[in-house]
Amino acid sequence: MPNDLLLTAITALASLGAIAITAIAGLKGLTAWLSYKHAELAAHGRDGQANPAANRIELSDLKERLRKLEELAAGVNL
Repeated sequence: MPNDLLLTAITALASLGAIAITAIAGLKGLTAWLSYKHAELAAHGRDGQANPAANRIELSDLKERLRKLEELAAGVNL
């Protein structure tokens, strides 16, 4: 009987230790992933675009939309 109690206590402590190690590893992985995502967002800037080519494409699209709106306002594309 006393050996059963000792074996149960050792098993419980080993299980708690394994759970603690797994939790610590998971938290470290989560913080590493969050810092990676933070660096990724900082590299892309506030608007989410990483290169000047994307900015030129967006500017071209905006100019095209503005041209279409001006035509609508002038009554050309009714």
